[in-house]
This record gives sequence, C-alpha cells and structure tokens, in this order.
Amino acid sequence: MSNQIELRHFTYFLAVAEELHFRKAAEKLFISQPGLSRQIRQMEEILETQLFERTKKKVSLTPAGHYLKKEVEFVFNHLEKVERQLKLISDGNSGELRIGFLGSAMQEVIPKLLLKIKDAYPKVKTSLEELANFAQVDAVLNDQLDMGFVRVSRVPSTLSMKTVFKDTFSLVLPERYPLLTREFKGIHQFVNDDFILFSKAYSPLYYDTIMSICQDAGFTPKVSHKSVHAHTIFKLVENHMGIAIVPTALQNGFQMRVKFIELKNIPQRAELSVIWKKEHTNPVLKNCIQLLLGDSD
Repeated sequence: MSNQIELRHFTYFLAVAEELHFRKAAEKLFISQPGLSRQIRQMEEILETQLFERTKKKVSLTPAGHYLKKEVEFVFNHLEKVERQLKLISDGNSGELRIGFLGSAMQEVIPKLLLKIKDAYPKVKTSLEELANFAQVDAVLNDQLDMGFVRVSRVPSTLSMKTVFKDTFSLVLPERYPLLTREFKGIHQFVNDDFILFSKAYSPLYYDTIMSICQDAGFTPKVSHKSVHAHTIFKLVENHMGIAIVPTALQNGFQMRVKFIELKNIPQRAELSVIWKKEHTNPVLKNCIQLLLGDSD
C-alpha cells in the first residue's frame, strides 16, 4: 500500500464530500463503491485523521473533513486556472513581451505596436528597454529581450531581421541660423559647418549613411561632437556647436530652439528594423511580430 497522498485521493475525497454518499460518488467517478471506500480509508490512514463519520443511514464530514474540503476546492480551482492560463500562454494570448528600442522607434513604430497589442491581446504584458543597436542584438541573442528595434545593416544568422519603417533624413540647424528654408539648395551649402553625429559605435549604419549623404554632395563633414542621444545632439545644435542630420521622425517630441529641413531629394533613407531570434520559445512573440509586420507591409 502506498504511504503517500496522491492527486487521485483528493479527487475521490472531494466527490464523497460533495455527494455525502459513497454509491453516488462512485458512480460519478466511474469506479466501484468498495474501491472508493478503500481509497478513502487509505487516505485517512496516511493522514492519520478521520475525514468522514459513517453510519448505516448517512455519511457526514468531520471537522477535519470540512477543513480539507475547502482546501481541496481551492487547490482544484487554482489548478483549473493554471490550466487555462497555460493554454492562453501556449496560444500567445497571454504572457510577457520584452522589447528593446532606439529612441527614434518610440516616435511612431512602438506606440502603434503597443496599441495593437493592447487591443488584440489585452492580457499580454510588455516591457521596454532603450538600448544601443549592438546591445539589443546581444540581448536578443541571450534571451534577455524577445525583440529589438535597431538600425544595423546585418545581424547574426540566428536572428531574423525585417525593415518596419523607412524615414527621410532632416537637417537640424540652430533656430537663428543665417539661412531660410526657402534658400536651401542642398547639403553642399554646409561644407564649412561642423557636424554633430550619433556615435559610430552606437550606430555604424547611421554614421556611414550620414557620411555618404555629405560625400554625395562633394565633401567629407567635419565632425565636432558625437552623442548617443538625440536630445544631446539637439541641445548642441541649439547652442551653435554645429549642425546635424537625423531621421525626420526625431523632430517630434522635442521643444528646442532648432529648425528642421527635410532632405526629400536624396536617395538615402533611415531604415528601422525589428530583430528577433529565429528559434524563440515565447509564443507571444509570434503573434506580436504578425501584428507589427502587418502594419509595416
């Protein structure tokens, strides 16, 4: 005879506790009445506690039986909840999505995605972390993030990458820069200015793209300052420390004494891509990637 309580014991106990009749409980469980009686006696022996008062006319719960009934009902209800939750998680309708991002992604792409997730999968929890490009790549590779929004030209073969947003570039000038927007003819007009760029270590793709914009205009820019934050770049421009070229979307959300001139007539575009691990284990990710790529198509 087993000397350990098993889940079946609680199932049998609860049936008898609800019916207070061994024959009816046995029929409900599809087992024989003598078999059910043996299981209850075994349970009482293991627990060293009497759970039922038995007479020829009725079966009733002892105080210990009443207590155990409430506890078993709680446990079984919780197990049902866990089972439902596991199914939701398996279906990708519940769980957590960890997202890495660059500041520019917060201007348009991520807010739209978060609203879509909230509408389609309200039980999904999202967490956000602003990180540089390669820090995001490493975090996704190491399962610290589920997805990231980056500006890189390539990623390791174990990751998937898809462009989700193409933006124009804009020139950033001090508010009182001695050139009106209508007087702008091209980047070549700024050959003698100092440039403020995002650090190459932060985003090699962005850095090389800005260099190519200037080279197409016939010069190599003089880089006076570098930063990893758009706010810092705009502050430096505001204080006449140089000029900058940034993705156009970054002009939103900043109140500074700078002006923007969109560079519509150049071939270069600021591409934002989403990355995720091909062999991922988060079922939420698949659904959210579909939401995102549906928006980007």
